[in-house]
Amino acid sequence: METSTDSGTRGTHGTAGTGGATTSGTAPGFTRRALLGTAGAGLVAGAGGGAAAALAADRRGPAAGDAPSAGALGRGRVPFHGEHQAGILEPQQARVQLAAFDLADGAGRDGLRALLRRWSRTAARMAEGEPADEFENQVALDAGPCSLTVTFGFGAGLFDKAGLADRRPAGLEPLPAFPADALDPARGDGDLFVQIGADDALVAVHALRVLQRQAAGTAALRWQAAGFARTPGAARRPVTGRNLMGQIDGTNNPRPGEEGFAATVFAGPGGEQPAWLAGGSFLVFRRIRMLLDNWEALPVDRQERVIGRRKSDGAPLGAPDGAAERTPVDLAARAADGSLAIPADAHVRVAAPAANGGAAMLRRGFSYHDGLLADGSPDAGLLFLAFQADPRKGFTPVQRKLARGDGLSRFLRHEASGVYAVPPGAARDGYVGQTLLD
Repeated sequence: METSTDSGTRGTHGTAGTGGATTSGTAPGFTRRALLGTAGAGLVAGAGGGAAAALAADRRGPAAGDAPSAGALGRGRVPFHGEHQAGILEPQQARVQLAAFDLADGAGRDGLRALLRRWSRTAARMAEGEPADEFENQVALDAGPCSLTVTFGFGAGLFDKAGLADRRPAGLEPLPAFPADALDPARGDGDLFVQIGADDALVAVHALRVLQRQAAGTAALRWQAAGFARTPGAARRPVTGRNLMGQIDGTNNPRPGEEGFAATVFAGPGGEQPAWLAGGSFLVFRRIRMLLDNWEALPVDRQERVIGRRKSDGAPLGAPDGAAERTPVDLAARAADGSLAIPADAHVRVAAPAANGGAAMLRRGFSYHDGLLADGSPDAGLLFLAFQADPRKGFTPVQRKLARGDGLSRFLRHEASGVYAVPPGAARDGYVGQTLLD
């Protein structure tokens, strides 16, 4: 599951499955530098309404052979406000900053409410390309919005600290221990989770630094991680991104508009989850180190059998001539010698929803590379992020099966973990978490 389906879904911010467009492209010249010298910062908001090209189209990049236009990536803009939080359905950005904070003793419900109001107000401004209203550090002065999204989540411990234990969602429970887990508690969990995506590294770092300074006295940084994906437009042709194993990663990710998509990703009204979470989701985070030295020692045909797909184009093994990445996987296909074309322990077979009672989730993971470990091996892999309506019915049963029978597990080490309730989006005059706290 962690590496055969990709984080790069091409959805939009708004109602799941409707294909609603995301606004993109402020007028050229509207940057943080210009806005800092402009009292009427509403210019950007006004320009956004007249430049409503679809973000997904803008993010696909230039045609093969074309040079990217200056500032094209910088002009991409994703509204902060909406039914769902930004950063779930949008196209994956080139950079991500992940962080978790622990609520300070004594902050309580009032302190949490004040922080989320401050964070939401600031995230909305930065998503428009405006300077932060507090603690602006001028790091991203020359950049536009760069498709910035800021997504907030709540860890289980937050509810006790804020006096909200009776409102903790049923799905927000610790993950079970999986075989071969080697989890570092200092790099996982946390009361408040923040995902910051952007197509420019400085824009993402700037946003995290501002939020961290705004949290001072109310919440302290617990852990932080930085990741990356392919820059939009970098490939010669449209193609799903690759992970650090060189595999095309994301073919089977569910997509907005498909039957059952909303029920897979978002908590609906009624049912077991509390009313405040309706329109929200659950996020499972896993830091997964890839044993790249071992993986790269395998010949390509062995790697393909571990995954169940051709490395060159992502087509499933055993598919007919002319097959491509989107060719449906035939788990019954046979090789010339009569054996299964996709081995019994191949990742795509073990992770397939059909083999897991229909369990599925929306992945939005990023690669990371943090240098070398003491033994000289790469400290590199996947920052796994998966949004789902209930981890007990999505991530947990699938990971149990992967841990028992996935051939890919021999090349992975799960080193950090977290589960968070992701509130619904905020109204324009509201803040993320308002349905819980007010």
